[in-house]
Amino acid sequence: MTLRIVFMGTPEFSVPTLAEILGAGHEVVAVYCQPPRPAGRGMAERKSPVQVFGESAGIPVLTPKSLKDEAAQRAFADHAADVGVVVAYGLLLPSPVLRASRAGCLNLHPSALPRWRGAAPIQRAVMSGDAQTAVMVMRMDEGLDTGPICLAEAVAIGPDKTAGEMQDVLAQRGADLMVRALAALERGTLDCTAQPKSGATYASKIDKAESRIDFAKPAREVHNLIRGISPFPGAWFETSEGGTSERIKVLRSVLAEGTGHPGEVLDDRLTIACGNGAVRLVEMQRAGKKPMQAQEFQRGFSLSPGTRI
Repeated sequence: MTLRIVFMGTPEFSVPTLAEILGAGHEVVAVYCQPPRPAGRGMAERKSPVQVFGESAGIPVLTPKSLKDEAAQRAFADHAADVGVVVAYGLLLPSPVLRASRAGCLNLHPSALPRWRGAAPIQRAVMSGDAQTAVMVMRMDEGLDTGPICLAEAVAIGPDKTAGEMQDVLAQRGADLMVRALAALERGTLDCTAQPKSGATYASKIDKAESRIDFAKPAREVHNLIRGISPFPGAWFETSEGGTSERIKVLRSVLAEGTGHPGEVLDDRLTIACGNGAVRLVEMQRAGKKPMQAQEFQRGFSLSPGTRI
């Protein structure tokens, strides 16, 4: 038996789950994603990765701006789906949508719920220095990531792993987990357990003001910020060469040994003193340029020892 599924997702993170569902032989009767948005230098409208994938697979794709009006809710119910599968859709689902499918809606969430409910769970886990996270399949209710957990798989976060790297790992692990949950749903054996009442934290969206590096903070906090928002929006510092100020994005770092004034370049390997300890900058990006390793960066923009950034 295959399931009739409405899939709801928008970014690249969602695509592996949709691909795995199709590979498992389920019938995806419709794909919902957020509308195309202006992007790039020309600000032309760009379709989301899920929309591109859904259209290439020949699935009807819908991009409503909201699901709050009755017409949109009736259209969703008309799909007569067995279950809705939600992976980083980006829009709130009103109660009529949550109830429209026979088995309701299952959500794939990349955190160890109830820790890091909300919009940026991967980034917040890395920024906080968590050693472990998870992917979880949750039966959705009207709260923010508060529904009962059906399946879960713990995933380690390496000490130098970036949020971008963790996103790729969690997307693949989550795709497999969702297909396993759907198989259990088919068999009638999908059991879900309420989340613990304690330990909830909220992963708010990354504010641009958070992305500037403050080298007065301890080295571990600086390192976690850099990897926690890499590659996007990217942590940055400002420096100048020949009197011209330039913003430099840092995409990768490691903890290092060294002492000095916070923000002081300690050696030609771009070891930077912090409020406590030091970090070594490994991968950087100048405005309008491609990412480059520190050695290559130094050839075009020398930050000599003793420089303060």
